[in-house]
Amino acid sequence: MKTTIMHRLSCLLLFWLSCTTGWAAPAHSPWPGGIGVIRIAGDAPPMVTANNKPALVYRDTDGWVALIGIPLDHDHTLPLTVRVTRPAAQEEVMTVKLDAANYRVQRLNVDRKYVEPDQESLDRIFAERKVIDAALNNWRAQELHDVVLKPPVPGARSSSFGSRRIFNDQPRSPHKGMDLTAVSGTPILAPLDAVVSATGHYYFNGNTVILDHGQGYVSLYCHLSKIEVEKGQRVAAGDLLGEVGATGRVTGAHLHFATYLNGTAVDPAILLEP
Repeated sequence: MKTTIMHRLSCLLLFWLSCTTGWAAPAHSPWPGGIGVIRIAGDAPPMVTANNKPALVYRDTDGWVALIGIPLDHDHTLPLTVRVTRPAAQEEVMTVKLDAANYRVQRLNVDRKYVEPDQESLDRIFAERKVIDAALNNWRAQELHDVVLKPPVPGARSSSFGSRRIFNDQPRSPHKGMDLTAVSGTPILAPLDAVVSATGHYYFNGNTVILDHGQGYVSLYCHLSKIEVEKGQRVAAGDLLGEVGATGRVTGAHLHFATYLNGTAVDPAILLEP
């Protein structure tokens, strides 16, 4: 078993080394679940907020770039309001016109306990939600030079983000991540430098790792069979986080991979390396 895992890890590292090393800013994706990309001129770093939350800002060759996560439940007929504050200048209010997003409907059958949890399970879910939400909404000052993510596993990428999920014929909230195809035991590698902000075995997510990349940029990994990091640990791009599994609410082994900006789930496809 150990030999098999090491072989998979070696193959994944080779896959990483074969990826393109260059990067560019994510594409402007003005729709619910997308990313608003705003370019701002000037030498001093601006402070950018949307929905009363600070946005990620990094230096570009032509000035500054702000990345703003657009909530999945944002009405696309309403523009996104962005506030920009520059040193020794008046606050500027910008609006981003949004397009509609057409996400599919996905029907799944799972164990009944994941659709109709008992009171004990509901208490557990409520307590876990506080921990998870705190990690997803954390803000840590960190200068970023790169925001593009390498794939955490080399499996096929689904288009499941944003899909309206119906479990056992009961509608639930939209899917806020991307499912990556991988067999149980496949190594999961950190896609970018980060600090581990939370780990645990959660009711719906199973074994989970949450990474804080700085400035509200967060990535999440669910349903692991094994966790190889701990809270507070610093990881570099390419470090082992754990192994793919089938824990929590799943229909089979895979990696649920999610990305967040300013506490908002955004489509990982926009941030992943091509």
